[in-house]
Amino acid sequence: QVQLVESGGGLVQAGGSLRLSCAASGRAFSNYAMAWFRQAPGKEREFVATISWSGTDSTYAATVKGRFTISRDNARNTLYLQMNSLKPEDTAVYYCAAHASSGIPVSANAYDSWGQGTQVTVSS
Repeated sequence: QVQLVESGGGLVQAGGSLRLSCAASGRAFSNYAMAWFRQAPGKEREFVATISWSGTDSTYAATVKGRFTISRDNARNTLYLQMNSLKPEDTAVYYCAAHASSGIPVSANAYDSWGQGTQVTVSS
């Protein structure tokens, strides 16, 4: 398995931006499709975005499409999530996850390794 550590969360005003990072160690990062999920208090974990191992394919949840951008740097073993035009409803703990098989799934059940999460709070 790959070990994942998220960073970059914090408190930001509505309309602001944040960039999350996910540092990977262990097995070859480039072997994995990667994704971001989030979980707000009292809610289930939900899909945010996913990216293929090469970075050429990505998929976004409708709620973040056009505002968030997922990217990766395989040379640095790092996954990113650029979040712009943040809204209070984006407040959640954000998790990165790794998928060892083919494809870029949107279901959390398909992901094998998870980070500990980073808190993002958007004030109105």
